[in-house]
Amino acid sequence: MVPMSERLNPFPFYRRMREQAPFFRDPRSGVWSVFRYDDVQMALSDYERFYSGDGEHDPDEMGPGASIIGMNPPRHRKMRDLVSRAFTPRAVENLTERIRGIVQELLRDPLRERTMDMVRDFTYPLPVIVIAEMLGIPTQDRSTFKAWSDAIVASTDNHATGFEATQAMSAYFSGIVQERRHNLGEDLISRLIAAEVDGEKLTDAEIISFCDLLLVAGNETTTNLITNAIWTFSEHPEAWERLRGEPRLLGPTIEEVLRYRSPVQAMFRRVRVPMAVGDAMMNPGDTVIAWIGSANRDEDKFADPDRFDPDRKPNPHIAFGYGIHYCLGAPLARLESRLALETLIDQGVRGFQPQLPFSEWEPVSGFIVQGLKRFPVSLMS
Repeated sequence: MVPMSERLNPFPFYRRMREQAPFFRDPRSGVWSVFRYDDVQMALSDYERFYSGDGEHDPDEMGPGASIIGMNPPRHRKMRDLVSRAFTPRAVENLTERIRGIVQELLRDPLRERTMDMVRDFTYPLPVIVIAEMLGIPTQDRSTFKAWSDAIVASTDNHATGFEATQAMSAYFSGIVQERRHNLGEDLISRLIAAEVDGEKLTDAEIISFCDLLLVAGNETTTNLITNAIWTFSEHPEAWERLRGEPRLLGPTIEEVLRYRSPVQAMFRRVRVPMAVGDAMMNPGDTVIAWIGSANRDEDKFADPDRFDPDRKPNPHIAFGYGIHYCLGAPLARLESRLALETLIDQGVRGFQPQLPFSEWEPVSGFIVQGLKRFPVSLMS
């Protein structure tokens, strides 16, 4: 794990590990970590040697009720084919005007006052509102959703809190699914109930599991992506100034933020077959942490990796994962980020001045993600 003191800037730690211990086994927990780009990519994508799961079930026998993120082929392919229909480029693009409206509404008061807590006022509520509307969730439940999401992500630090939040969220979605089965609408839950792949429908447990995943992954990734973008622009005002003059750079700039300060810093995998690592062995069932944040700063893959460079070409970052478990919601996260930055540009924001000294910044809970719990800024005009 990244030392707590280095959560805001884990990159020197990653560099040391890539150089000195690219395959590291924690002597206390027995958990492996991999830090180099090629090894992280392999752990994320080679399901014949690494699998996604909880370590308590046979990876080839994860049946109904399992989360899609913990499934492996062939069942994973069927489930992904079904749920991915909600995230096709066309389906996501159809959300553009509604998301733009949400962005403008959230920014209306901060833009008038020229000051805001970027997280509390904007990057926190935006993805919650978008996902809640996609799922057809009542407005009054959004804050509860976000609290559950935060607790689950933080469970890498506090397992008990995450378990309680997961149980509560699943119970909530169970009630929603039962209600929708008797009253189908146009929301995503209704479409999942009605959908079929190879003549097979999703079970209630699978729908609930997907809703849990969408809420947590969609909220946390997008919140941290936009927050990290503003954080980066506060450090690199010349990049924001250039972007204001060349909006065509929005796409490449967002991709560079994803590489430079990845919202998700790590993913877990399990070892499927014995593998020699130097003088040691990875054994079936061993836990492996694939450090995405380190891979995206690997000097063997990226020239001058610690430099923020929106012109970087190519930019083969793996911020959204790699292989069969590549993030389904990546197009939605990119769209929300683009519309957020577009609106700030259109409204004449010339820069972002943090209102707290760096010593008072607090990272989000959970070592597998990078972001800020709060980020008060002045909007320069």
